Amino acid sequence: MGTSRMFRIFVVLGSAFMILLIIIYWDDVGASHFYLHTPVSPGPKVPHPVPQKRPQTSRAPSFLSDIDAFVNQFLEPGTGEPTDAAPADTSNQSEKAEERYIPRREWKIHLTPLAPELRDRQDQRRRLLQEMCANDSILFHGKNRSFDDIPNKELDHLIVDDRHGIIYCYVPKVACSNWKRIMIILSESLLQEGVPQRDPLAIPRDLVHNSSMHFTFNKFWKRYGKFARHLMKVKLKKYTKFLFVRDPFVRLISAYRNKFELPNEDFYRRFAQVMLRRYANQPTPPASVDEAFSLGIHPSFSHFIQYLLDPQTEKDMPFNEHWRQVYRLCHPCQIQYDFVGHLETAEEDAEHLLRLLRVDNVVEFPTSSRNLTASSWESDWFSTVPVEARRELYKLYEPDFRLFGYEKPDSLLNE
Repeated sequence: MGTSRMFRIFVVLGSAFMILLIIIYWDDVGASHFYLHTPVSPGPKVPHPVPQKRPQTSRAPSFLSDIDAFVNQFLEPGTGEPTDAAPADTSNQSEKAEERYIPRREWKIHLTPLAPELRDRQDQRRRLLQEMCANDSILFHGKNRSFDDIPNKELDHLIVDDRHGIIYCYVPKVACSNWKRIMIILSESLLQEGVPQRDPLAIPRDLVHNSSMHFTFNKFWKRYGKFARHLMKVKLKKYTKFLFVRDPFVRLISAYRNKFELPNEDFYRRFAQVMLRRYANQPTPPASVDEAFSLGIHPSFSHFIQYLLDPQTEKDMPFNEHWRQVYRLCHPCQIQYDFVGHLETAEEDAEHLLRLLRVDNVVEFPTSSRNLTASSWESDWFSTVPVEARRELYKLYEPDFRLFGYEKPDSLLNE
């Protein structure tokens, strides 16, 4: 037996042994990174489908062929990226979805190292958070409390994926719809007829924001009772935690455009009518949003800012999540986030994060330019807001500016 043939046999046997070890380790530990064996899901349990028997004409790749393909990635030139056979020409949507599905046990082999500037960017953002939280010159409500002191109802923005060991704090108006879609896909909450959903944009919007689709820290009390806080802290220590933020003033503009420039019955009744009565000399505003818009009546951006600065607003109820400060939603001084994304660098950050989480073979972050609010629009939007009101607004959102490295908008505050 030739030397080259013996070498190839030893490589194949060694690779097979390594693959078996990886599969065993991934099944027992890697999928959850946690010691609990009881599965935690965001909604009703969906049984895993029983694999259907395939026709005789469609043979699955053999174990030896899988090993040979794995070895060839190293012995032959190529990109190292997994390749799939060309999909069959069929109009059956479920078959197409199945062809796009990549099992969780597969992985990408990245031949190109991650750009050093991306690592440096994350190091700087995390370091800034730590420095700002330790800086006594920055004061805001709840800064110095412990995690145990945070009320349970304030933890409802922390979405947990036990399958991959991920915790995501969602911030409305910061691409949270798409990141929620990603979390739904990773948690496999939409198993239908045995075909996992892998296209984020195919998930309907009403499901994206349906609380039953996400398992949050706020739900721990119902499931674990007095052990909830302990389990939360274990997961915070073990899991990868991330959030995405954006310029605070631009986020407010985006919230106003989405909730008050467009007819939204819920936000009209809860907030717009209050603004019209208080600041627009409308003691009896129209009863419905359709009637108001037909008459050209809706709160201006200046009215919205007045509402945020009015002390009566938070006496009536806490800020709505779409304009609540990020430090109140995600508690960055109590939770040490592993990744801080910015909407201004969303594509690079999303690619970096999915690769860091080792799920970039499962899902891609959808890119979209729909309803984007540019930071260059700030001067136009704030032109109707008095300078003194702008300065008060900055004080209200100053912790978010400083915690996440956004520059103070001096051009708006010093006119």
